[in-house]
Amino acid sequence: MAESGEKEKIKWTTTIIISSSLKSYEVATALENRSHKIRYSDSVENGSIIFSLSGVAFLLMDAKECFTSAEEILLAKIEKFINIHRNSFLVLSAALHGLEEWKLMFRIQQRFLGSNLRILPVHNAVNAVNLMCTIAKANQIISGYGLS
Repeated sequence: MAESGEKEKIKWTTTIIISSSLKSYEVATALENRSHKIRYSDSVENGSIIFSLSGVAFLLMDAKECFTSAEEILLAKIEKFINIHRNSFLVLSAALHGLEEWKLMFRIQQRFLGSNLRILPVHNAVNAVNLMCTIAKANQIISGYGLS
């Protein structure tokens, strides 16, 4: 039992499936550094991170890459992702979310209105990892798996 005002900290760890395409990315390294059980897979969508016990999946995309790729290809990738994962998040990374980035998010949001997709604008890997872990941890507790 914790003594007068001292809070007991519980270290949360879970199993995470990460697309092999993200193996050398800062996000994967940051998740590994948090002592999670990491599994890399070639069979999941490129750019995806799946917290299996929490039932949430994240698709990482860089805003610059979205601007350079064809919109049909981008939307098809997102659609495939949300059709596979019931609790899905698009993590859109940009150093600065200016007018073009917000327009991109708005177009994606309009296209997938009513779906299970939520968009998370992030600025860097640390920001992305913190958001993903917070959402996954909350969903894991809600879904009844508790903390391990």
